[in-house]
Amino acid sequence: MQKESQSDYYVPAEDSFFLADFLENKQGKSVLDIGTGSGIIAKILSKNFPLVVATDINISALRKAHETVDNCICCNAADALRYSFDLIVCNLPYLPSDELLDPAVDGLHDGVDIPSMIIKSASNLIEKNGKLIFLTSSLADYDILIQLCQSIGFDTNIAAKKKLFYEELMIIECTKN
Repeated sequence: MQKESQSDYYVPAEDSFFLADFLENKQGKSVLDIGTGSGIIAKILSKNFPLVVATDINISALRKAHETVDNCICCNAADALRYSFDLIVCNLPYLPSDELLDPAVDGLHDGVDIPSMIIKSASNLIEKNGKLIFLTSSLADYDILIQLCQSIGFDTNIAAKKKLFYEELMIIECTKN
């Protein structure tokens, strides 16, 4: 079997660590980590959730994530799932791009096309009063994502911000009505 290199999946960076710190004390019954990459977020959540499911479209990422998380599913966002979670998290691919060269970071038009698809995929899998928490950036037109979440029945707020040299990271918390 060929060994994967770190370049075969999204290696945790400043955004991953910011989201991991924010989620560290969240608790519940079930959580879905969409676009898990290395699995760092799923691993953090496994300490306080009996059921953790991680999805990614990259099989190399899932092999890496499966080193620490049992329930890894190769699929587009949450499209293959039919289960209700009390928490869904995602470090969205938010970089504005003209084409999809790297699905781990390219969000397409204004950095919102791929994130919007992920949000829509996840929206029907959240229990009433459950939460969708995602990370985005000032590089993306994040107001469009907030408006999308509100239009499909979520109360939204910017729960945390982190200023970096070239952007501001934002964690958006959405509660299902």
